[in-house]
Amino acid sequence: MEYIANTLANLASQSAFSTMSGGNVAMIVVALIFLYLAIVKGFEPLLLVPISFGMLLVNIYPDIMQEGGLLHYFFKLDEWAILPCLIFMGVGAMTDFGPLIANPKSFILGAAAQFGIFTAYFGAIALGFNDKEAAAISIIGGADGPTSIFLATRLGQTAILGPIAVAAYSYMSLVPIIQPPIMKLLTTEKERKIKMEQLRPVSKLEKVLFPIIVTIIVAMILPTTAPLIGMLMLGNLFRECGVVRQLQETASNAMMYIVVIMLGTSVGATTSAEAFLNITTIKIVVLGLVAFAFGTAAGAIVGKIMCYATGKKINPLIGSAGVSAVPMAARVSQKVGAEADPTNFLLMHAMGPNVAGVVGTAVVAGTFMAVFGVG
Repeated sequence: MEYIANTLANLASQSAFSTMSGGNVAMIVVALIFLYLAIVKGFEPLLLVPISFGMLLVNIYPDIMQEGGLLHYFFKLDEWAILPCLIFMGVGAMTDFGPLIANPKSFILGAAAQFGIFTAYFGAIALGFNDKEAAAISIIGGADGPTSIFLATRLGQTAILGPIAVAAYSYMSLVPIIQPPIMKLLTTEKERKIKMEQLRPVSKLEKVLFPIIVTIIVAMILPTTAPLIGMLMLGNLFRECGVVRQLQETASNAMMYIVVIMLGTSVGATTSAEAFLNITTIKIVVLGLVAFAFGTAAGAIVGKIMCYATGKKINPLIGSAGVSAVPMAARVSQKVGAEADPTNFLLMHAMGPNVAGVVGTAVVAGTFMAVFGVG
């Protein structure tokens, strides 16, 4: 009987119930809510499912993120900026840059949406973060998870990398909830009904030259952006050159999904109750939300200005797609426009600012790195 009692006692002490705190329970509930949003509501399940499941795992079994645990090694690839750069390659291989090439004015809208980044930067300084911490936090305003991770690691801010990554990816996933109220507040129904002219056809030569030229120009001015911009443009060159179809298919499918699984679960696993439930994390999450809202608003406002400057040829809704959440933000512009007029088709027009936002966020990250002397 003593042997049986000792065995049962050992099993009980090894169960998660013996070490689980109220904070762990709270984070498990949050993980389940995220899973509900992803599976039932369809809010970017490719991101939210692995993130929320990583959150679930680490709050049941914390050792999974300790040295020797599976997700610890996944997270090392985040810290070394390998996974973010591979994500950019996959995004480039999946994305048609034609709308941006056909309408270069999209760069203005992509730049306008970066306003949220600088809002977050000065807000973080005001809340007591140092300059490098503020810079790392600020990229959340661009709704760009890979760039947020890349900059945080390059600036040596691994202590707050988890909250930054979770905030950035969470807001990317929740774009369909966060953006529409802001877009509707800043535009009239008449403006939302504006139909834009069909984009001009873009030649294959233009599409092949674009990633090469952008890489040369941006990397020459800001060499620190080369890992992100270079991988984004390399992936797009795979897509457009037409001679490496196997590489394009691998980068946009198998590799992309493998990297998303590893990055998503490891980012979610940074949300243990001990690491996540604190004042610093709350500040980062709130700053990220404010910054994302300001970025969306700035894009919509500049879109409105361009609308009237061009004689109402531009629907201001496409300005909000200037944040880096590709292609989610462009889809939201399409959805809000279609609600005003079901015959309105804005998706391809919104993809221009959306792609410009990806480039813009990477440039801002490179600028921060150059300012702080980080190579």
